[in-house]
Amino acid sequence: MRLILICFYLLLATTGPAQAYIGPGLGAGTVATILGVVASVFLALFAILWYPIKRLIKKPKAKKKGLPADQQAPESEGQD
Repeated sequence: MRLILICFYLLLATTGPAQAYIGPGLGAGTVATILGVVASVFLALFAILWYPIKRLIKKPKAKKKGLPADQQAPESEGQD
């Protein structure tokens, strides 16, 4: 068993170059994939956390008017 491990390590130590070409398309695709995964994780966390944060922001406004946050009328923007 020990001889097999020594032969295996020697085989790994003496490998030559692969002579493989990695073009710019593969590099750009890898970068785009990594950025896409990071962005999707960030957006998923943001989507999960946004609703509770939005409710916390609206609660003080509802308490000032004496109504619960769920019964608040939507604010009309742009109308005086």
